[in-house]
Amino acid sequence: MLPRPIFDGQLEEKTMRTLTRLLFASVCIAVMTIASRAQTQPASEQQSGQKVVVNAGEVLFDVVVRDKKGRAVYDLRPSDLEVYEDGVAQQVNSFHLVRRGDVTGGGDIAASNAAGTSRAKSQAAGPASSASERAEAGQRLSAVAIVFDRLTPDGRARASRAALGYVGEKNDLVGVFLTDLSLVTLQPYTNDMQSVRRAIEKAGASNPSHYNSNDEQARDVRKRLGNVIKQTGGNPQNAGAQMEKKLLELELWDLEINEEFQREQQGMATMHGLLKVASSLGVLPGRKAIILFSEGLIIPPSVASPFRALINAANRSNVSIYTVDAAGLRTESKTEETRKEITSRSNLRLIQEASNEESTLPMTRGLERNEDLLNLNPDSGLGQLADQTGGSYITDTNDIQTRLQKVDEDLHSYYMMSYSPQNQNYDGSYRKIEIKVKRPGLVVQSRKGYFAINGAFASPVLSYEVPALALLSRGARPDIFPVEAAAFNFPEAGAPGRAPIAVEAPMEAFSFHVDSQKRLYKTDFSIVVLLKDQSGQVVKKLSKQYQLSGVFDELEAARQGNVLFYQETNLPPGSYKFEAVAYDHLTGRASVRTGTLEVADGDESKLRLSSVHIIRTAERAPANAQAGNPFQVGDLLLYPNLGEAVHKEASKQLPFFFTVYLPSGSQTAPKLMIELRQKGKSLAQIPVELSAPDAAGRIQYVAGLPLENIPAGEYELKVTVADGTNTFTRSGFFSVEK
Repeated sequence: MLPRPIFDGQLEEKTMRTLTRLLFASVCIAVMTIASRAQTQPASEQQSGQKVVVNAGEVLFDVVVRDKKGRAVYDLRPSDLEVYEDGVAQQVNSFHLVRRGDVTGGGDIAASNAAGTSRAKSQAAGPASSASERAEAGQRLSAVAIVFDRLTPDGRARASRAALGYVGEKNDLVGVFLTDLSLVTLQPYTNDMQSVRRAIEKAGASNPSHYNSNDEQARDVRKRLGNVIKQTGGNPQNAGAQMEKKLLELELWDLEINEEFQREQQGMATMHGLLKVASSLGVLPGRKAIILFSEGLIIPPSVASPFRALINAANRSNVSIYTVDAAGLRTESKTEETRKEITSRSNLRLIQEASNEESTLPMTRGLERNEDLLNLNPDSGLGQLADQTGGSYITDTNDIQTRLQKVDEDLHSYYMMSYSPQNQNYDGSYRKIEIKVKRPGLVVQSRKGYFAINGAFASPVLSYEVPALALLSRGARPDIFPVEAAAFNFPEAGAPGRAPIAVEAPMEAFSFHVDSQKRLYKTDFSIVVLLKDQSGQVVKKLSKQYQLSGVFDELEAARQGNVLFYQETNLPPGSYKFEAVAYDHLTGRASVRTGTLEVADGDESKLRLSSVHIIRTAERAPANAQAGNPFQVGDLLLYPNLGEAVHKEASKQLPFFFTVYLPSGSQTAPKLMIELRQKGKSLAQIPVELSAPDAAGRIQYVAGLPLENIPAGEYELKVTVADGTNTFTRSGFFSVEK
């Protein structure tokens, strides 16, 4: 918060004259002054992508019920099912059987028991809360996304044949996608099955980037390394053997690091692609499905969060994921690769211990990675994904097409149910949903749970965002540690709604967990920003998780400096409010900042003006600086003041910056007026001649206020540009302290 003003009147006449004379005498030297005071700031990090959201209303979900022979069951009544949330029985509000083209009431609950429930209340639990909406959803087309993961040639051929057999002459909406290094759309959703079949054939003939494991090569290196260690018996005098040992260690290091990197890259690409598909299906009513053809979904620790995000986003959008092991019947056990890796790592570790060998290389982490190695089984990721989203996993068969017919049955024959949670404390915790059928011999498919957050967030919610979003949804505004945040607008050609968001906090504000045995430290904190329109609806959600680690000797250095979150978005013209949360996951401590953002009309035929920014510091832009950074002026990278008070003792000037955008085709600089105001009263005005625009039609303007002539208090710096046709005004605000 800015301090209350302590200057309570007009500037003295002498002071005002002095200010008017000096106000812009420092225009040229301001940039030099900034450069001389430049400090190196932490590089901004890009955010990486999810979640299930629940409002203070109904949890809406669909249920597929089958008998022992796999046949759909259509005659259940509400009294046949029990719903539990975290083990607590819930009262069912609505229960409807949905079949192709019709909706049938459920029996001992009136067909419209949920019709009196407001549509808004079920916003987070799923679409369509009223009986009429459910009827409409049941009569609409179902939607299916067919997704091909990176497959071997045999896998692509097998998956393509199965997908072609599945679509047949369906009248559903079907889209076809590839999850390569980025999501590739081969066919947007359509009910033109001829176009769908062409897209499937294209997927079968595609040649996506493929990941070739080097685990077998690494096992061979471990075996040779173990033999060298046994031969030398740990004798340091054998120089030749010691050199061979070092070379093998380095080769193993390279193989293991490369393996981990490729697995992480592949997992991230697949998760983010599926997340986009699941989120896009959320706009459609009723039950939707993703059919994923893959030969294994490996989930290393770094991919676990996006994996949970995908499950939550699918549940939120009423999307069931049906996973298909496109490898078909395998000649080798799926657990064989895991067994080989664990045996290889264990054998090497035993040899090292027997020879009193100590190594600082990653091979010593072998046994610690056993849990991760268990995920090498294709059933692990694919099975979890299907089970947690109410789909099913098709594996150990070459007759995939027959098994896929179950997807069609599930899409057109299911029960839609809802309940109002007894637990109305939306604290962000994960709540487990369990459906029990009283009739014996029946099997239930349904979503397994949700994160309890009261709100809708414009995009899938990532698992690490949950506690911060739950805090905001409760209206909490803690202020535990210092945080600054601000939002800006640069109405540039081609991106008139360009809106950078910056949040900064000192590293020492966050907790550092120290493992005294391993002599390592780690942190885990997040920054989450919500942008809301004038109606209070979230239009953008931006975030980044920071999981930093290092050796204990570097702990004090890690505590120094600041973390700077910087993310850009593009918004329509209008007034917005932002809420920024810095959340420490290790302690649950947090600080919240709020502010406003005005996004101007970006009509390129008219004069435009960016936000007015007070500059905190600057540094020389690196040679590889990203082109088009709105805060780069010449070879300087400017860092804006995010709301902190300016201390007169720290500087003789207050630098500021803005950009003027000329109408398209114009090369005439507009008139500029800069005004210093306090409490709505003008203290000084000065007209300024602007230089010619650059090739992009911009005039970047940097100047400085002489702080020695400005008493402590709160001020407004008002900037007005006019070209004879249009006039544009914006203001920046700052606070001066002694």
